[in-house]
Order: sequence, then C-alpha cells, then structure tokens
Amino acid sequence: MSRTISLQSTWIDQHGNAELILRPAVYEKWVYLLSDGNAQMRDLLGGKGAGLAEMVNIGLPVPPGFVLSTQTCNAYAKDGKLPDGAWTQVEDALRVIEHQSQRRFGDPERPLLLAVRSGAKFSMPGMMDSVLNIGLNDETLKGLSEQSHNPHFAYDAYRRLIQMFGKVVLGVDAHKFEAVLEEWKTKRHVTSDCELTTEDLQNVAGEYKAIVQRETSQPFPQDVMSQLRLAIEAVFRSWNGRRAVDYRTAMKIPNDLGTAANVMMMVFGNMGDSSASGVAFTRNPATGENTLYGEYLNNAQGEDVVAGIRTPKAIAQLKVEQPQVYEQFAEICRSLEQHYRDTQDVEFTIEQGKLYMLQTRTAKRTAQAAAKIAVDLAEEGTITRETAVARITPAQVDMLLHPRFDALAKEQAEQAGRLLTKGLNASPGAAVGAAVFDADRAVEWAKAGRAVILVRPETTPDDVHGMLVAKGILTQHGGATSHAAVVARGIGLPCVAGCEGIAVDLDTQQFRANGITVIQGETISIDGTSGEVFLGAVETLIPNFEEQTDLVKLLGWADRISTLGVWANADYPRDAERALAFGAQGIGLCRTEHMFFETDRLPIVREMIIAADSPARQLALDKLLPIQREDFKGILRAMAGKPVIIRLIDPPLHEFLPPHDELLVEVITLRVRGDEPGRLATQEKLLKVVESLREMNPMLGLRGVRLGILYPEIIRMQVRAIVEAACELQSSGVKVRPEIMIPLTIHYNELKVMRTLTEAVAQQVMAERGVEIVYKFGTMIEVPRAALTADQIAKYAQFFSFGTNDLTQTTLGISRDDAEGKFLLSYVKKGLLPANPFQQLDVEGVGQLIKLAVERGRRTNPSLEVGICGEHGGDPGSIAFCHQTGLNYVSCSPFRVPVARLAAAQAALGESFRDV
Repeated sequence: MSRTISLQSTWIDQHGNAELILRPAVYEKWVYLLSDGNAQMRDLLGGKGAGLAEMVNIGLPVPPGFVLSTQTCNAYAKDGKLPDGAWTQVEDALRVIEHQSQRRFGDPERPLLLAVRSGAKFSMPGMMDSVLNIGLNDETLKGLSEQSHNPHFAYDAYRRLIQMFGKVVLGVDAHKFEAVLEEWKTKRHVTSDCELTTEDLQNVAGEYKAIVQRETSQPFPQDVMSQLRLAIEAVFRSWNGRRAVDYRTAMKIPNDLGTAANVMMMVFGNMGDSSASGVAFTRNPATGENTLYGEYLNNAQGEDVVAGIRTPKAIAQLKVEQPQVYEQFAEICRSLEQHYRDTQDVEFTIEQGKLYMLQTRTAKRTAQAAAKIAVDLAEEGTITRETAVARITPAQVDMLLHPRFDALAKEQAEQAGRLLTKGLNASPGAAVGAAVFDADRAVEWAKAGRAVILVRPETTPDDVHGMLVAKGILTQHGGATSHAAVVARGIGLPCVAGCEGIAVDLDTQQFRANGITVIQGETISIDGTSGEVFLGAVETLIPNFEEQTDLVKLLGWADRISTLGVWANADYPRDAERALAFGAQGIGLCRTEHMFFETDRLPIVREMIIAADSPARQLALDKLLPIQREDFKGILRAMAGKPVIIRLIDPPLHEFLPPHDELLVEVITLRVRGDEPGRLATQEKLLKVVESLREMNPMLGLRGVRLGILYPEIIRMQVRAIVEAACELQSSGVKVRPEIMIPLTIHYNELKVMRTLTEAVAQQVMAERGVEIVYKFGTMIEVPRAALTADQIAKYAQFFSFGTNDLTQTTLGISRDDAEGKFLLSYVKKGLLPANPFQQLDVEGVGQLIKLAVERGRRTNPSLEVGICGEHGGDPGSIAFCHQTGLNYVSCSPFRVPVARLAAAQAALGESFRDV
C-alpha cells in the first residue's frame, strides 16, 4: 500500500559524525528494520525475520539488521528486478545499521560486513540461499585484519565470501572451490580449515578469485554495494530454485508466498577459540525430552555446523568451555520457549565471548517428539489441551504407527555379522532399501518403484529431491543439527548421520564399513532410533498403539473435542478388535461378501450361484446361514454395544466364479484331450453360468440392491443371519446395535421393497427367538440420482452412508482402476485436478452432492444418521468437509482411525487453531 511518510535514516560520515536525514516520499514499503517488526508479521517478514524482530522486541542480543519483505521477492520474481524504491529503502536502512554498529559498509578502516539470509513464512531448512561476509574486498580486508588484530580470521572470512558468492550469486560449481581447499589441507597434512595458516588462506583466496575470473570472465566484484544487491537478488531467485520447489511440493507449501531477505550485521564465530557458531533446540527434537539439545563448533561460521563437514560438540560442552555464556544462552532458550509456548530451533554465534542470537523458529521435530512435547507443554500449563491437539499433524500420527525393526531380527543380524556400524540416531524409524549415492539416481529408482536409502558423505540442499523420495538417509559426516538430520526430522524420514564408521566413495559408488564393501544397489537397513546400520534387510514390526502413551493421551483429548464420530471399516472380528484398539467408536462398513471369499465357504457360494432354480439355491443358502450367523456374532460381540453397519451383498455374482478366459481355456483343453468327461461336464456347466453373468460394465450392472431384488433369497438369508446373531448375543447379556445397509440404491422404490423384506424377516426371527432387538435400516448413497432424490429415499431409511469411492466414479465419470494407471496422476501433476479425487474428496463436485443429500434427507427425516465409508473417511481434508457438512461419523480402515480421530478434533477446533 502506498503511503506518504517522513523516511528517517542516519548517515555517518567518514569522520564518524552522525547526521539525521528526513526525506518525505510516497512509496511502497519494501524494507523493514528489525525494530519495526514482530512475531505476527511472518507473512511479510518470513519466519526468520519475524523471529529476529520479536527477539529484538524482548531485548535479546541480536545484531542490527533489516528485512526485504516477501512482497519484494514476489515483485522481483514478476518483473526480474527490484521494485521501484526498494533500493533506496535498502540504502536508508543500511545507514541505520551503520549508526547502530559504529561501522560503515565499505569503509577500509572500520568495515561493516553483512549477511544476507533467506527466510520464508514456513521453515524450509537449507532449501534457499544465503551469502555471508558481504562487504569484503581487497581494501576492507586490510581494515578487518587490523581492526580484529587477526589476519588469519580476515582471510578466512574473505575466502568464504568468494566461495559462497561464487556459488550462490555467480553460479560457479562449488566443487571447484572445494577442490582447492582440500588440496591445501592435504598439502599441509591437516583435516580442518582452521588449521591452515594465514598465508595458506591468502593463497586459497587468491586461487578462488582466479576461479571466478576463469568461470565468469569477470573479476570478483570489489564494489560492496554491488555485492549486496547481487546477493539480495540471488536470495530472491533461490525461492524458485529446484530444491526449494521440490521441498514445497512435498510439504504442500504454496508457491506464491515468496521469501524475505534478511540483511544483518555479520558477527563472527571464526575469530579464534573463544568464538563459536551453533544450532540448538530448547527440547530434544528427536525424542521430545525436556533438555537443551544442540551442537556448536569453535572457530567456525554457521554454515560449518549445518553442512556436516566437521563433527561438532554437544551444547553441554559449552558449559565447560564458557560457563557464563552457556548460562546466558540457556536462560534465553527458556525465555524463548515460554514466549512462543513451543519448542524453538535457535541459531547463535559467540564472537570472542559475546553471545548473539541469529534465529528462533518453531522447531522441526519427529512425530514421537511432537506428541511428547505437546503433552508435556499442556501438562506443564504452558498451552491448553486444545492447543496440544492442534499442534500434532495427521501425518505425524501416521508416522508413529509406521513399522520399526524387530528386536530379535536385529539381534540375529548382529550375530550374523551384518551390523556394519553405528552412527548418530538423528531421526527415528526403520528403513530398508537399496543404497544409492546420488540424488538424481534416487529419484530415478524411486520412480521405478524401488525402495532406496540415500547414502552421502554429507547431504546438502542440492540433495533434497533425492531425500524426498528415499526411505531413509545415511551420512558419513554431520551431527544432530546437520542438514540431513534437520530435513529428515521435518519430513519424517529415518536418518543415521555422522556415521564415521563408513567411508563413502562417490567415484566408485560404494562405501566400506566393518571390512565390508557395499556397492550401489545393495540392500541395507538403517535404524534411525538406535543409529545402527545393517547389511541386507531386517524384519520390521508394526508398533503397539497402546504403548504410544503420549499419542494415546492426545487422542483421548481429541475425542473430547470432536463432534464427528470415527468408525472403522471391518469385515471380520479380528478387524473389529483392531479398530477398537485404535479407538474406533463403531463399525461403519462390514462387507459381507468378503466373508464369502473364504476357502471354506466359496464352494457353497458357487453352488448357490449355479443352482438351476430357487429351491436349489435355497439349499445352498441354508448351508451359508450358520456360517454367516457366526461371522456376525463375532463382530457384534467384539463391538459390545457399539454400532455395526452391515452391508448386504454388493458385488456382481461373477466375482465369486472363476475368470471367464481361464475357464474357457480349461474347457477347450479338456475337450481336446478327451479325458475326464465328468470334469468336462461340470466345467462346461460352470462356463455357461459365467457367460450368462458376464457384463460389459460390471460396476454399473447387476450388483447391490439390484442383485437383492432379483435374488431375494440371498437377502433373506443375510438378514436372518444378522438378526439371529443379535438375538443370541442379547440373550446372553451382550449389548448389540446392528444396522442393516442396502448398497447402490438409485430409487426409493428399491429401498421400499428391501425394507419390507427386511422387516418381515426380522420380525419372524424375533418371534421365533422370543427376543426383541433394536436395529436400524439404511442405504448407501453411491450414485448421483440417489443424492439428488435423497428426500424421497429418506422416507424409507434411518441412515445414509456415502460410498464415496463409487460416488466419485459415477459423478466424475471416471473408472478408478483405469484412470489411475493411465491419466489421472498426470492430470494432478499438470494441475488439471487439484488432487487425486479417490484420495481426497472432490469437494466442489462430489461434495456438493453430499451436502445436497444431507440437507434433503434430513428435511424428510430430521433424525437421519449420516456418515461416509469410502477411503475418504481417513483423509484429513475430507474429514474437515464432513465435519462442516454435519455428518455424524466417518468410517475408515482400522489403521487410519488414529489419524481420523485427530483430524476430526482439529476440524472441530477450526480456523482459530490453524497456526498455534
């Protein structure tokens, strides 16, 4: 928004005299001093800028700085240049920093050096670029050397600037710089950069400048204002770099947010042993333990810590080396966590014993840590239980239920000599896959359906596309705050980092460990919980849900918030028991036809299908009745009074018979051979039945209610089995709540016939048993006509269950089996559809039919119970829609029940809790 203001800045002349400038202007505000911002300005200042501004506001030691907003980035991306007025605002903000620091940018005597760092609204660790030590040139280098009395430090800073600026801004291959540095370390027989002499670093800087000249045909820029402008533009360009786009795609971060560019006075962790740079978390981001967790490096700049090229020290060691600084830092961490009411990820630098805070942001954490931290903060009184529930994502709940390695299998692997080594348990979980040594190949193999584990000396942001498709990450170097560890925790990948027991050779695409060579493509297993690395595959187990005590407690809180019930799809008593263990409040779909496929009953089902007349068919059904009755008793007993919706037979009968083509081949073979006349006659008879039942489009053919209309004997048998099972259980003191569901209704007349039939059978059974049970009668809404005429159908139904799988197919006119393998995923990738409609409910299309059916159905029957039982019942986005539409329940796979319970609670919490 344009506004007229008096722009105030302070100019410091070459003699150190300060002059206040007032300059009236009409302008768009592109640049903000840190003192002008706060934590609520993340949209505009990005997460890093807002965090820095908030730390300034609460009086923490933050270097002076300013922020070019995300709007500036978007304007730059649109026009390919900084917007009008932005550079003038940068110059004015720079004057303020010069006044605050008592240094001047480009001054050869008291040079001010700057860092330009990216920072979007949502944390994207390492995905965008930064440039440090801006403002160094051949002249200011001398001033920095004299001012610091440390020429070694000055040349180290200069070579870092040339290297980072060359890579990020000028596009020079980073390996060209790294090769020079490695050559000098090898020549001097040292392993660390800081062990090189001042003369060595001077030579390194000279060679770096020669690389820039050779690769760009231009000398390294000596004009400091050009350095600053080019660095800012490079940071803005990195928003649309490949790794940033890949990461946003994976994390579902919008592409139009833009990144801020944070410009700050440089503070130096590489000024000797009393200086350091580090990263820390106010609680352990892997386990959630309430202890300060982090790492630092003496005599290093920040990128050294996250790059993983040197093994850092644990933050506890700082208490020994610099106890006063440690206590100050620990107190700041405590205050930040209390201020933000959440675990913080902080970056800091110690410059010759003085502490500076360079970042605070909400910490990325593992699913295990997320659950524990949320529960602990709630029980400590820092946050409410509602906030705790809102803090966990459905994806994290899913991760907590992912497989882990079987302890016995690990022990056997170790005894067999397959334990290769042990590294840092950087991100928990079990991963098995083929070792792959570069990100591009990881993507290629993953697309081919191969599970891969990305193995690197250390990961960099350029590896993110490979990390996103891998099952796990293994690095030779790096610590718990290295790039690999932070990204892995953020996306829920198992990671073993700092595994110095392996020697990675990228040239030969292999690594050696424990005397064993592992070549690319060989299977390895990594345990991110213990840090162990095994040769070959190790068996996994599904975790015991009840042992996830923090998750169980959180979901208990969630259930008290939810207004939407979470039920499960279960076809057998074992499924029902599993669903109950996961917290299901009922069974929303029991598919009776699944029971027919069991080996002991399939022959009887086929006997029923090929029966010549109704009496013959009834004989077969009489054999099925006691089997079905026991099936229903098992599920009703397991649910002990919770609702159980039992869907009567749905699929076409041909699905219970052998495939036509296979049967035809067998008949022809028997005819040609001329033997086994008895079998030939049987198979010919079966072939005729199969041919009579064949359909061009079975999904829209003789199935569901239509099958019941033509073969009412089947419906009578199933209803009798349900009611007899309920009567027997109720007589023995077991509570029962059966609900009988008719599938695929398209017209109320169908349901009218089925309800009459059902009630007649139910009344007959209850009279025979002398027991009165309460049951409900309803239908599945699976085709558009049923949704549109829901007011008529509701006259004969006590409940609706939306079969969203078929409703999606019939509404979109898409066959799922055909579409997903041919064009549907391409549609999503090209943006023609926002998501796979069979995974996430098509709210604009299918959703409108559901809304209409609910409104019209309840207009006729105000007490109508409504739910969904398709796969969408376990999708968080679809669950939010169901809550908004006023459904009573969602039903999903037992394993998705915990996710659905959380999603239902978060839907009830609504918008006010989106960003807690």
